[in-house]
Amino acid sequence: MGPKSSVSMRDVAVLAKVSVGTVSNVMNSPDRVSEATRQRVEQAIDKLGWVPNESARQLRAGRSRSIGMVVMDIANPFFTDVVKGAEDLLYSGQYSVQVGNSDSNLDRELTLLERFEQQRVGGVLFAPIGDSAEWVHRLRQRGIPVVIVDRAGNGTDYCSVGVDDVAGGRLAGQHLLDQGHRRLAFVGGPSVLAQVRDRRRGAELAVEQAGGDASLLVVSTPTTSLEAGVSSAGEIAALPEPERPTAVFAANDLIAIGLLQGFVTAGLRVPEDMAIIGYDDIAFAAAAAVPLSSVRQPREDIGRKSAELLVGEIEAADGSAPHRHESIRFTPQLVVRRSTQRRKARKG
Repeated sequence: MGPKSSVSMRDVAVLAKVSVGTVSNVMNSPDRVSEATRQRVEQAIDKLGWVPNESARQLRAGRSRSIGMVVMDIANPFFTDVVKGAEDLLYSGQYSVQVGNSDSNLDRELTLLERFEQQRVGGVLFAPIGDSAEWVHRLRQRGIPVVIVDRAGNGTDYCSVGVDDVAGGRLAGQHLLDQGHRRLAFVGGPSVLAQVRDRRRGAELAVEQAGGDASLLVVSTPTTSLEAGVSSAGEIAALPEPERPTAVFAANDLIAIGLLQGFVTAGLRVPEDMAIIGYDDIAFAAAAAVPLSSVRQPREDIGRKSAELLVGEIEAADGSAPHRHESIRFTPQLVVRRSTQRRKARKG
């Protein structure tokens, strides 16, 4: 018979002494085949080492069980956990997941979406960098369902799953104010990211409500990486002490960890000289040299719910079930650790 890769369904049918259609039924609709026939076909498959061409089968069926997923930064443990949540649910539904990392690059994001479109994936889970409307419309026009991940939408044109980041930013800002800090800083960027804008806005609202001499210094960064945090710490530490913030809210935990490293290098103690709070509550936040306070997002739940909505839309497309677009917005939670412990009142 030659190498196993050359074995066909017809070869299996000949050895089992059945039709090609019967072999197909054993693979796709076993309830239509008698137990004796099914066993004979399965024995032939084992003997020949035949592996079904799943891509061809899905193409004939007009429905792929492969899901494309585009995330902004797979090096960020936040997205790793989101992917895990999505993959766990999709695995149980017998879907496979292809993950593409845009690395916060718009051109790369576009290329990944084009590739998934060309591969005719069954659906796309998409954590966009900027405006997603055009690509959501384009993919859905091609019959490819899309769910936006890590950003809440309007719930009418497409499904989305995210967190109330304005509320999360407000939690972080208010927590720092409650510890006696009046000069705060927000570190994060780029501003094209809606999550960064919303978290900053939440912190601004907390400071505005506090009134008086409360202030918020905004330090923009080109990325949301650990390196951006280290660099920003150097900028803040170089400010004259009367102008220097005494507490920093980082747009994510990677930036917060970088800030911690940078402040220590600059000779500032955390939290005695500088309090730090991050966002996401990744595992590394609790494991840092000074355990970091953070605003927790339900990372795996975000991925799991996104995948659940996508599967629902896929099944609705072939009439298996009804579907209504939803916009799911989780509520963030404040997690307090040593990096923001209450400070003693001081002048200045």
